[in-house]
Amino acid sequence: MTELDIPSSASLEVKAVWQSLAEAHRYLAELKGLCESLPNRAILLDTLAIQEAKDSSEIENIITTHDELYAYDQSSSASPAAKEVQNYIAALKVGFTDVVNSGLIRMSTILSVQEQVEQNNAGFRKVPGTVLKNQTTGATVYEPPQDAVLIARLMTELVDFIHADDDLDPLLRMAIAHHQFESIHPFYDGNGRTGRILNLLMLQREDLLDLPVLYLSRYITSTKSQYYQLLQSTRETGDWVGWCVYIVKGVAITARSEIRLIKNLRELMQATKHRLRGELPRIYSQELLNNLFRYPYTKIEFVEKDLGVSRITAAKHLDALVANGFVEKKKIGRTNFYINRPLFDLLTQINLDNE
Repeated sequence: MTELDIPSSASLEVKAVWQSLAEAHRYLAELKGLCESLPNRAILLDTLAIQEAKDSSEIENIITTHDELYAYDQSSSASPAAKEVQNYIAALKVGFTDVVNSGLIRMSTILSVQEQVEQNNAGFRKVPGTVLKNQTTGATVYEPPQDAVLIARLMTELVDFIHADDDLDPLLRMAIAHHQFESIHPFYDGNGRTGRILNLLMLQREDLLDLPVLYLSRYITSTKSQYYQLLQSTRETGDWVGWCVYIVKGVAITARSEIRLIKNLRELMQATKHRLRGELPRIYSQELLNNLFRYPYTKIEFVEKDLGVSRITAAKHLDALVANGFVEKKKIGRTNFYINRPLFDLLTQINLDNE
């Protein structure tokens, strides 16, 4: 790989590509409008980011439980897998903030995202020897560029391609950029997770979504063998149609799934709001409702901070919520957590409709 092998727009002007693009853009527009209608959009970023981070990490065989994720703290007792997932969430937010502030996906953006994912600043690969192997057989599948100067140049070309002012559909640009990033494989580690965050940042920058909440990792996890097969066959044959259709179809499937999720989330918030007002009017507030939906596993410290109340008052609020069946109390380690079970079930039972 000596230069970015970018397909021509003409080579992608086929029926399968345009059909998949039309469907994906339709569902993306609906998802964007739905997100804009929510009173507190930050809840989406906090709750859905955990699911994306979990699924993205599972692609790399980093497996953790929901208890570990939702009850995570900065203590050394947290599992390595839970810390990896939290690093992914931090990386997503770093990239999101940078794109919001600059309107660009700069080289420094990509480097900052990977630094958060891996918690080091090793930067681009400088030492040759990296090869990608079949996890089952150990056979070498692909050898990415080895020369440090070439890697830096290819990444510069990729950033230029991301910002190119041409007529290429932004979803095709995202699909191509993702393939090229994974083929350059610029970092010693964290390439997969960084590349998947880059997808979200490109959608955000192209104004297809205001928030980075189209989480493709679940789709990739459920079609993992096809993902890796298409990555490699596109490198070998130069036929981009299959790869682009696969990615764009994933956008449509994921957007459709998240539309259902957000509608259900909105209905659940409204139902909980009416119940709180009716059953616990003395403690009801919008801040309390937001807290219960921002943290599927909330705790005294979160309520204390979000509501601006004393620790004693926060504890009393949570005890009242337990007594009335709004949350379930569960001790994990030395901390009491209060689980919003309907929200937890909603977030953890997302089904992708692959038809």
